[in-house]
Amino acid sequence: MAKKTAKTTFFCKNCGAESPKWIGKCPSCGEWNTYIEEPVVPKASKGVLFGDDNGHRKSAVPVKINDIKAEQLPRIKLPSSELNRVLGGGLVPGSIVLIGGEPGIGKSTLVLQNVLRIRSRKVLYVSGEESPQQLRMRADRIAGSDEDCECYIVCETSLSSIFASIKESTPDLVIIDSIQTIASDELDSAAGSVSQVRECAAAFLRYAKTSGVPVILIGHINKEGTIAGPKVLEHIVDAVLQFEGDSHYMYRILRSIKNRFGSTSEMGIYEMRETGLREVTNPSEMLLSAMDQELSGTAIGVTIDGARPFLIEVQALVSTAAYGTAQRSVTGFDQRRMNMLLAVLEKRVGFKLAQKDVFLNIAGGLKVGDPALDLAVICAILSSNVDIAIQQGVCFSAEVGLSGELRQVTRIEQRIAEAQKLGFNTMIIPRNNLKGISTKDFKIKLVEASKVEEAFQYLFG
Repeated sequence: MAKKTAKTTFFCKNCGAESPKWIGKCPSCGEWNTYIEEPVVPKASKGVLFGDDNGHRKSAVPVKINDIKAEQLPRIKLPSSELNRVLGGGLVPGSIVLIGGEPGIGKSTLVLQNVLRIRSRKVLYVSGEESPQQLRMRADRIAGSDEDCECYIVCETSLSSIFASIKESTPDLVIIDSIQTIASDELDSAAGSVSQVRECAAAFLRYAKTSGVPVILIGHINKEGTIAGPKVLEHIVDAVLQFEGDSHYMYRILRSIKNRFGSTSEMGIYEMRETGLREVTNPSEMLLSAMDQELSGTAIGVTIDGARPFLIEVQALVSTAAYGTAQRSVTGFDQRRMNMLLAVLEKRVGFKLAQKDVFLNIAGGLKVGDPALDLAVICAILSSNVDIAIQQGVCFSAEVGLSGELRQVTRIEQRIAEAQKLGFNTMIIPRNNLKGISTKDFKIKLVEASKVEEAFQYLFG
């Protein structure tokens, strides 16, 4: 008699949608060739990973919404103030947080560095990628030995074994490094597959909500820059944090993509060192180079990322095209927006740049999307084109429209205050951007302009 084969189904690698047969285009997310075949297990055969002493899962009892006490849960403060701000003030009890980033960017270092400095709380660090000796070497490098540390290490990839360790140790915080390495024994598919990632993440979600213990999941990102695994992984967690940065630079950016308990506009900046990650409390000083002599092609823009204003250096180089087609190279800025600004320079201002190579770089390895940086980009390009340096102490904050007008930017008071704090004496802003704002406390000179030509006239005469 032929052996009965296991039931299989098809999953979309992008969004996690199911289909009984293979299809080319996913009807849920619209992506092509994302369906893969994986074995599935009937729900009746799945065991209970946690529950009461008899192994039965506790069922929830319906409660009238008016009978629920609206009490504010105290957040768990982490040693890193940057991480606390991105989370919205700390970890919420019973929450599940996903931290994603490229391999080697510093995700494990960020989490381990924080949990090693937590006092009076027991932490269980589950590692599926490293051995206990490797974790001890990293811990000695980034935090040193501390007898008061209540961090316990378990290197395990089996979901049932992990919950057995959790039940035995009863931790106050659980770290999973990483979710792609954990596999459930109830599924026949390999670790990291769509079904495994979804099932394991759902199990940790049930544990966090029923026990009140926060769980931090560490995940990888794919070549497109999104969290590896199905989109449902991002949907079931309470917060998604993206740890990004250029591996050739020492600065790292922690952004909040999703946060049910805080703002998604916050950002944390770290500096990677041999002893771990150092918090950068004043990002403006790190992004500005201290140059004794004036050089053409450099402009300082005042931008806001999240709730933090900071000044950033924009570098441009314009040279005659050596080949027939002019090159356009951009680092840290949207290339399509730069092409639009170049078209404004040529059409509205009269500078011919079609036969010239233009290279643009945002200092520090950051990626900036604030439109208030437009005027700084244009001035840096023009400064390099005419080979005249912009005088020191001048900064810019204005959005440039297609007709060459300078459009108003938001939170102009914070931008002016940040430039004044760093010693800048002149700031070019859009006209009427200060309407209804008191300027008596500002000691910096504010130059208002309505067109790009007016800003050029002030800078170069």
